[in-house]
Amino acid sequence: MIIDITEVQAINSFFRFEFRFEEVYGILWMLVLIFTLVLGITIGILVIVWLEREISAGIQQRIGPEYAGPWGVLQALADGTKLLFKENLFPSRGDTRLFSIGPSIAVISTLLSYSVIPFGYRLVLADLNIGVFLWIAISSITPIGLLMSGYGSNNKYSFLGGLRAAAQSISYEIPLTLCVLSISLLSNSPSTVDIVEAQSKYGFWGWNLWRQPIGFIIFLISSLAECERLPFDLPEAEEELVAGYQTEYSGIKFGLFYVASYLNLLVSSLFVTVLYLGGWNIPIPYRFFFEFFEINKVGEIFVTTIGIFITLAKTYLFLFISIATRWTLPRLRIDQLLNLGWKFLLPISLGNLFLITSFQLLSL
Repeated sequence: MIIDITEVQAINSFFRFEFRFEEVYGILWMLVLIFTLVLGITIGILVIVWLEREISAGIQQRIGPEYAGPWGVLQALADGTKLLFKENLFPSRGDTRLFSIGPSIAVISTLLSYSVIPFGYRLVLADLNIGVFLWIAISSITPIGLLMSGYGSNNKYSFLGGLRAAAQSISYEIPLTLCVLSISLLSNSPSTVDIVEAQSKYGFWGWNLWRQPIGFIIFLISSLAECERLPFDLPEAEEELVAGYQTEYSGIKFGLFYVASYLNLLVSSLFVTVLYLGGWNIPIPYRFFFEFFEINKVGEIFVTTIGIFITLAKTYLFLFISIATRWTLPRLRIDQLLNLGWKFLLPISLGNLFLITSFQLLSL
């Protein structure tokens, strides 16, 4: 059979078109995942703001928001819309570029951390081998944005707030990193997906919460300090620094700091769930039922859906603890905050890492 040149060119062009179609499909699917993730994060932030107002109202025995939407659920959306239409003011002698870039860096660096979080079974934007360390590296960029905001404001209170944010981040990021390293050693992988899978072997008792109780407490305290929540909100202490690095901001740029704060709180809660509470796993081994009977497609969809709800339930449990802590405990002094980080959490986390390393070496 003889095939002329025209037919060969037609076949080649068809395969090239199919290859391009697969590339376009992959790009479109990735964009859909990113859009879904951003939409879910936005809804999650609105829920956190509503929860904080309702929980704080309950602790202080007062009425929370109740007029904007049913039970006040639209109050956060109304506040964001108000800030969006307010005037953006700039300090007369400040650095306009640093002043404008600072809030954006704080938000973008926190948003990137969500790319390595597994929200369910096989539901992660980027399953990287260095997932937890990528989160730590990205989260260390946020204080740089706060320091830029404080320096660009040309205000002594703003600059002091930026310096406090940098000092606080360094003080508590080291114990947090050591706790993450201990979990990676226990799971034999720094991948977030592998860490969750390693906790699913023994059900409820396989969670790292029971194998690493000291590390869990240190991670919990360090996460609250990284989020600058009470009792660790020294960078924006109203009684000492007016509003810290936020003093000169108004309008949407002022709102971006609150968005970054709640984004950081949500991502910290998700990592507590992933690292210590088994991620999407529950004590009932329902996933193995589908694997045993080889129910592939339906089982995978069911497991993924259930996993999302389980992850969110554990995450909002930690969020409730964080919000209740904020409205219960008084603020620490700057010397107490630094002493807690350097003299207590750092030595304990180092000792914890040494014990984990020793046990891992003995088990070889």
